[in-house]
Amino acid sequence: MFRTIVLALDGSESSDRAIPVAQDVAEGGGSIIVAHVREKVMARGGGDARVDEDEIEERVRASAAKLNEAGVKTTVELGTSVAGGPAHAIAAIADRAHADLIVAGTRGHGPVAGLLVGSTAQRLLHLASCPVLIVPTPHADAAGDVTSAAGSAGAAT
Repeated sequence: MFRTIVLALDGSESSDRAIPVAQDVAEGGGSIIVAHVREKVMARGGGDARVDEDEIEERVRASAAKLNEAGVKTTVELGTSVAGGPAHAIAAIADRAHADLIVAGTRGHGPVAGLLVGSTAQRLLHLASCPVLIVPTPHADAAGDVTSAAGSAGAAT
């Protein structure tokens, strides 16, 4: 069903949790486009917003290479965002590729923090022209044990 999957990676542990989900979805003969967006600052020179951007991009490319080694046809597409966050660039990559699905992780900000700092996952749900599958962060139970949110990954359009 899903032939072209855009996997949004930002080098974080949260986004890395989306990799095996995208791989599982693509195993039926689909391909993955790993989308990574360099966020630029608006100040003079317009440098990268993150000082470790080169290392992040290297990790993203290594993740794509591992997917290829596992037999999933994977390419990398880079985008750039100056204002508004990476969601617009990810949605544009998906549109150009005529993607059937976008897979992304979430950092698990609560509703208030999500409003204050923004959420790429939330914005993707509103901007994307294809379904979006968000892979949640694990949650600690009352005993402090981290549990997977198995079965609670949501797909929305």
